[in-house]
Amino acid sequence: MNYILFDGPVRNALLPFTYTRPVADIRIGILTIREKWEKFLGYTTTTITEDYLADKHPMVEMEANVLINAAFLPNEELVELIKGLDKEQAVFHGEEVIAFYTTEAQEEVDLNSYEAIEYNGDCLQIQNTWDIFSKNGEAMEADFELLTSGRTSKPIPSSNNVIAPENIFLEEGVTIEFCTLNASMGPIYLGKDSLVMEGTVIRGGFALCENAIVKMGAKIYGATTVGPACKVGGEINNSVLFQNSNKGHEGFLGNSVLGEWCNIGADTNTSNLKNDYSPVRLWNYETENFAKTGLQFCGLMMGDHSKCGINTMFNTGTVVGVSANIYGSGYQKNFIPSFSWGGTAGFTTYQPKKAYQTAKAMMERRNCEFTAEEEGILDHIFENTKKWRKD
Repeated sequence: MNYILFDGPVRNALLPFTYTRPVADIRIGILTIREKWEKFLGYTTTTITEDYLADKHPMVEMEANVLINAAFLPNEELVELIKGLDKEQAVFHGEEVIAFYTTEAQEEVDLNSYEAIEYNGDCLQIQNTWDIFSKNGEAMEADFELLTSGRTSKPIPSSNNVIAPENIFLEEGVTIEFCTLNASMGPIYLGKDSLVMEGTVIRGGFALCENAIVKMGAKIYGATTVGPACKVGGEINNSVLFQNSNKGHEGFLGNSVLGEWCNIGADTNTSNLKNDYSPVRLWNYETENFAKTGLQFCGLMMGDHSKCGINTMFNTGTVVGVSANIYGSGYQKNFIPSFSWGGTAGFTTYQPKKAYQTAKAMMERRNCEFTAEEEGILDHIFENTKKWRKD
């Protein structure tokens, strides 16, 4: 069977992260949504997404296909329903379609004509950017079980101070000495060839993905995910870093999400709680206004390739777009558009040529290429976000 993940109606609610990726490639828990589905299904997947992302994320259609809404995270019961789908059958959760069967011969799909199979079980769904951190603990526990079931952890070196070692799993090549690991409140997963430097204190749930680094003396609270090849330090609480991003120094990051290729300057702090304890509002790209999150704690949402200088201060509930460069004293605005350059003294447009030079330099440090596909995606975002920039 050929499985295809599609973005679904939540894509715009997940901006700025879906400017540069399909919904399927959002990381929550330990794995990306795509990686979760592929492990459950036992098949690789392709994607239906925006046209400008299609060169980097192409769709493969075969004679028989099952399309899956990437906003839904898999579990055993749901996957069994989907594996059992036949022609003109679809799985629904309330009014929302989770998956449906198509054939190459179908010119269009009318779900009203399909046999509806209702799924009433527990279901983890990503509908807003803040779900990425607020539901991270639940997703992490599911991923921990998926990745470690029936396997044995590499030994935890005896120099470490450990609480609830049965909830800790070390993959091959992990380096960790003279640290404190408390997994009594959630699992701790250390990925292949990851490094936790001396003096670090970690309270689960926590996931450190492949080749990621925690620097000396870091203080990390759950549920936090540090994606592949990320570097972190300082104090972090309930945050998700997708991949290849750095928050390597002192300063606080809480209830936040960082995309790929972000860099947080030394002593940068994010506010995650308003002084009057009222619920946080967050910029909504669809309504072009600030929307209620219903959360008391909400920090920073930062899109791919964005960076900030030392001592930057982010207000509670701040959204930063793609390829922004932020610096200067004082609290930054709660919404900083893509390709913005500046800070509290004012912003100008971060011209693509200059932004791409920075992106290329950062990626080369990780032996990654800034490709023509990547440049084309960012060109589209630059044009698409002009209306929010004011020179």
